[in-house]
Amino acid sequence: MNHIKQLIKDKIGSTVSKPRDIDTHLKSAADWLLVAQKATPDDGVAHSYDIKTKSWNASYPETTGYVIPTLYDYARLYDAPQYAEAARRMTIWESDIQLEDGGVRAGTMSAEVVAPTIFNTGQVLFGWAKAYLETKEERFHTSLVRASDWLVDAMDEDGAWRRFASPFTTSKLNSYNTRSAFGLVRAYEATGIERYLAAAVKNADWAVSRAEANGWLPDNCLLQLPNNSALTHTIAYSIRGLLEIGAASGRADLVEHALKMSRHVAKHQREDGALPARYIPDWTTVTDWTCVTGNSQMAINWLRLVQITGDRELKHHAVRANRFNMSIQDLETGDLNVRGALKGSHPINGGYMTYRYPNWATKFFMDGLMLEQHLETAKNIG
Repeated sequence: MNHIKQLIKDKIGSTVSKPRDIDTHLKSAADWLLVAQKATPDDGVAHSYDIKTKSWNASYPETTGYVIPTLYDYARLYDAPQYAEAARRMTIWESDIQLEDGGVRAGTMSAEVVAPTIFNTGQVLFGWAKAYLETKEERFHTSLVRASDWLVDAMDEDGAWRRFASPFTTSKLNSYNTRSAFGLVRAYEATGIERYLAAAVKNADWAVSRAEANGWLPDNCLLQLPNNSALTHTIAYSIRGLLEIGAASGRADLVEHALKMSRHVAKHQREDGALPARYIPDWTTVTDWTCVTGNSQMAINWLRLVQITGDRELKHHAVRANRFNMSIQDLETGDLNVRGALKGSHPINGGYMTYRYPNWATKFFMDGLMLEQHLETAKNIG
């Protein structure tokens, strides 16, 4: 009954501890990602560890795709080539399982449905692009171009993706696909193929054209939820997409829209640094639990806004969100299945990845901490 013990500890606050130095938190997180890779029979990263069933879920092509750049960045930052080699093996695996049409399959490797899906394909672009830039291996360039071409060809004339929706979500029109369009930006940067950037801008324009006056994007969650609410996880996906597409294309209006959304999210940050898990279209909140990956993703968005705009107003929100997630990362347990990982929800019975430690929560946690470090180093040098 480890999951019950974990829940009780979460509820009474005994799983929250004083954060240590960022290096310690990053090392433990990076090591857990390697554990998650070794937990499966292939070179992908396990979707998650489930403390209720005490089992690892199968490798997940989608998020393995964007774990790859995180491990390359960590390897370079800490001169630790074993993490880069793990990332390279993940990328080879992604190329080996790429579908014939160039797309990436939905779900985990245990899913019975083997069909390409827009979002998953967009996320693996990050891995192929980074691995190609790091290694110059032609197979990664080939996979990147095949997947990017498939994504562009699947886009409707107005910039939306309506075909190839995930069979595992109930929402079939997704504003958070700006994150997939952001993947096309990375493909453009790695290949120089300009139609990838043009397609990314087209999707961002479509998303913004449907926005409410307050910046809210409709159809912005994995599920069709009451009150049209959306998780911080997918809200943050959409913000990052608009922000990065705007920065890459010189579109200040897209950056401004991302800033507007980010400010609304920041208004409801809790005293402990966490964010309520869901927002509704008037930007008020409807939950008392937090989506852990959403905290890290918003920290990244706030820090990127500091980098892109030069305005440091949101930096303290990012630091507080990072510190909260640092405070709930377990660095002491002897259970290697969870040591260093980040849970889906806090408390662990919250409504996102309930009782599980998904690999992407740890991935985004690392990205947020490395970006904070980078900004601090740049400030000290300046």
